[in-house]
Amino acid sequence: MIRFLTSAILAACALPAFAQTAPLLRADIMVSADVVRIGDLVENAGAAAKIAVFRAPDLGETGSVPVARVIEALRSHSVVAIDTAGISDVAVTRTSRAIGSKEIEERIAQALAGRLNGVDPTNIALTFERPVRTIHAEAGLAAPLAVSRLSFEPRSGRFDILFELPGSAAVHREPLRFSGLAAEAYETVTLARPIARGEVLRAADLIVERRPKNEVTNDALRSPEAAIGLAVRQPLRGGQVLRRADLTKPDLVARNETVLIVLDTPGISLTVRGKSLDAGAEGDTVNVVNIQSKRNLQAVVTGPGQVKVVSMTPRATTDLTQAPAVTGAAAHPVKE
Repeated sequence: MIRFLTSAILAACALPAFAQTAPLLRADIMVSADVVRIGDLVENAGAAAKIAVFRAPDLGETGSVPVARVIEALRSHSVVAIDTAGISDVAVTRTSRAIGSKEIEERIAQALAGRLNGVDPTNIALTFERPVRTIHAEAGLAAPLAVSRLSFEPRSGRFDILFELPGSAAVHREPLRFSGLAAEAYETVTLARPIARGEVLRAADLIVERRPKNEVTNDALRSPEAAIGLAVRQPLRGGQVLRRADLTKPDLVARNETVLIVLDTPGISLTVRGKSLDAGAEGDTVNVVNIQSKRNLQAVVTGPGQVKVVSMTPRATTDLTQAPAVTGAAAHPVKE
C-alpha cells in the first residue's frame, strides 16, 4: 500500500504544470477598423482583447508604434508580463481597397461609351485635367464605382464625372470627381525616343499606345513587328505616331563605302574590292567602281558591304543641263 502511494505521488509530480500563456507582442499587424485594439497588438490578450488603445493609420497607410509606448498603453488595462520577442517597434497597416487609375479610367470609358455612339470602351482615349491618383476605400467593399453625375460635350469631347462607392464613408467624405477630354481611339505604334534619319528601329524604340482617332491615319502602324529592322526616312520625334510612309529598307551599302564586288559567270566566280558610288538597300542597283581596274560597273546590293555585278556598264543619268532634243520636221536632215 505504501509503495502504491509513493508511485502515485511521483507520477503526479512528473505531470507538466498548466500555466496561463503570457501575452506575446506582434511585430506586424493589419487592421481594418479606424482603431487598434489590444487583441490586434498581442496574442493571448484575454478579456482585454477588444479594448481600443490607438488610432489606426489612414486607409492604405502603414505606421509604427514604439514598443515602450505599447507596453505603457497595455499596462493601464492590466495587461502585463508581455513577451516582446526583442522587437523595438510595432508596424500597423490599415487595410483598404485601392482604386487605381486603371480602374477609374475603365469606369469612365464605360460611362462615356453610350455618349460616343456606342464606341467600344476599350477604344476611348482619356486625357485628364489633373493626374489621377490612387484612392483608398474601406476593405471589403467590392461594388463598382457608381456614376452620380455625368456631363459630356460631344463636339469638344469634354467630360465631367462624379462617382460614388456604396457603403464607403471615405469616398463620401472625399468625392471622386474627374474631368478632361475623351475621344475615340485606336492602338497604334509610337516612338519611345527621338529617331535620327536613317536609324534602324529596334523593339525598344517602339511603344503600342491608344491615340485619339484624329491622330491615327490610315497608314499608321498597328504592330511593332511591321517596323522592326526598317530605317526612318526623316528625323522623327519621341511619341510620334509611326506611319508606313516614314519607313524604308535600311541602307546596307553607303556612298563611297568600300565594298566586296562579286562577279558570277558560267563556270567562274570572282570577288574583288571596289567602292560604291551610291547608297543602297538590299535589292537596290548601285554604281560601283573596281578599285584595281578603275572600271565602272552596275551591281545589286546583296548584303552589308557586298554587291553582285549585273552589268559591266554604269547606269546612265539624265543631264538636265543639256538642251532638249529637236523633234518634228526639224529632226530630219535638210536635203539640198
